[in-house]
Amino acid sequence: MGSLSCSTYGQKPAEKSSVQWLQQQKEVSQTTVLLNNAAQQLPLKNLEQKIASVSVGSAPVAAFDSLASFYAAVEVFPAVSANQANTFQTLQNALAPYQTVLVQVAATALKDAPTMAFLLELQKRNQLVLSVFGKPDFLKHANFISAPMVWSEQETPVAGQYAAQLVFGGMPAVGTLANTYSEKYTKGAGFKTTATRLSYTVPEAVGINSEGLQTSMDAIVQEAIREKAAPGAVVLVAKSGKVILNKAYGSHTYDTTRATKITDIFDLASLTKISATTVAAMQLYDQQKLSLEAPLGTYVPSARNTTKADLTLRNVLLHQAGLPAGVVFPVQPQDASKTSSPHFTVRTADSLFLRKDYYREVMWPRILNARMGVPGKYVYSDLTMFLMQEVVEGQTGKRLDTLVQEQFYQPLGMQTAGFLPLNRFEKSRIVPTEFDSHFRKELLQGYVHDGGAARAGGVAGHAGLFSTANDLAILYQMLLNGGAYGGKRYIQPETVQLFTRKHSDLSRRGLGFDRWDPDSTQGYPAKLASPETYGHTGYTGTCVWVDPKNELVFVFLSNRVHPKVSNKLLSLRTRQRALDAVYQAIQTSDKTKVAAVAQP
Repeated sequence: MGSLSCSTYGQKPAEKSSVQWLQQQKEVSQTTVLLNNAAQQLPLKNLEQKIASVSVGSAPVAAFDSLASFYAAVEVFPAVSANQANTFQTLQNALAPYQTVLVQVAATALKDAPTMAFLLELQKRNQLVLSVFGKPDFLKHANFISAPMVWSEQETPVAGQYAAQLVFGGMPAVGTLANTYSEKYTKGAGFKTTATRLSYTVPEAVGINSEGLQTSMDAIVQEAIREKAAPGAVVLVAKSGKVILNKAYGSHTYDTTRATKITDIFDLASLTKISATTVAAMQLYDQQKLSLEAPLGTYVPSARNTTKADLTLRNVLLHQAGLPAGVVFPVQPQDASKTSSPHFTVRTADSLFLRKDYYREVMWPRILNARMGVPGKYVYSDLTMFLMQEVVEGQTGKRLDTLVQEQFYQPLGMQTAGFLPLNRFEKSRIVPTEFDSHFRKELLQGYVHDGGAARAGGVAGHAGLFSTANDLAILYQMLLNGGAYGGKRYIQPETVQLFTRKHSDLSRRGLGFDRWDPDSTQGYPAKLASPETYGHTGYTGTCVWVDPKNELVFVFLSNRVHPKVSNKLLSLRTRQRALDAVYQAIQTSDKTKVAAVAQP
């Protein structure tokens, strides 16, 4: 599958070029038919429900499940053979807690009475979504099926992948029945849908040559690993709503004992600023619960009667309010303990706990009393997002981590994004960062690298967020879409435009967002990026950039700070060059070679 061979989607058709694969996908799209969808249950809208997947017979289940996993947390049950009544009964009981059950079934299995009984019972108890693969003759006897049904005559991995994406809104339903099979399933029948979420395909789907993009990206990232700029990385590229590259490189550490996977979770560092705090502020702005011209004291009572009281939120977000770059947060012996207790509850590492009131009694007073610089001068400051976190939490009554999970990550289908990842995932899945020899005296894995965020308990406005590349792509595709995704609006398009555009002559910044630098000598974030480009970088070796002009989302995740902070990723300009490689692939691809193979 061309550039999809990098363990991205789990299936690689043997000896097929990307162009051939895309041609097969086009054929599948034309012959895949969506039936029984009058209630518009597909594409699935609610991704917060419990979803299960099971296959019956010889359906291409591996291909289906590998794609479904990019959209939602789908519990995959072992495949069953047709005509196994006892197995079906056991499975029926196990599926009872799931609101939606995705069943992939070979068309031939629908002739078996136990299979039919199993599906009939699922229709009664659960929301059934059926994907059928094989000859259409089964439709003569399928009047009992009232659940939405995706049918493809092909029983190939491409067909399985297409069906999964159709179910979740990554691919559209365009096909219709070529013949009449019953009064219910007649010639021309077939419901149409449009794509509402990211799709997963090959670069040729957007006119880019797979080999050229892959070769360039491989050379840049492998150089970084070879030069020990970082032990590993994941790079994701989405163009025009289609993920065309999602590749893992290197290992978690330089001992190469654990290869990096695209499902690995990275410490995002300052990407937290825009991926959590800023998007939450944008939503509050839409709700008229936040004014950019209002002084900080309006929203943060404890800031009143301090030098921070009159700072407007606009200037705070633009890093030109006069805030210092940072503040020292000392940890005295009485502030810390190697073990937890009712007094020491703030966990910063495996064996270091701070007292439960450390943030309110030490950190917050130091932030409020930090010496101010010259107002109207650009100074990049982490205090910006400490203050904005207080604003967001004060206006919503919820802690930042809870708020963004409820308002963004869970409904969007982002399965890993969030703070405090050790509460939800195995440590081995989280890429380690630095060996902290000063503060925590251990290798940081699952604990936020940033010392200020660690002292705040791992949930901070400027750092603390962890995620996979795919989850970040979902969030930023939502912004690229003008604030909508999966049939739901999260932020108004005018608000997205307001926060991401340039606002000041003092810097290139947007409101919370970093942006394209008009100084061409900087080549930032890439020499070929358009002036509309916005995003951010993270200290740990991460970045995300959105280019509306080119309909591009670019995610680069690495752990350049392992085992010690290294500046080689910066001196090699790895992230900038990787993004430029995408633009070069766009500009130099042989469009005539793929013109005849249009994406459906």
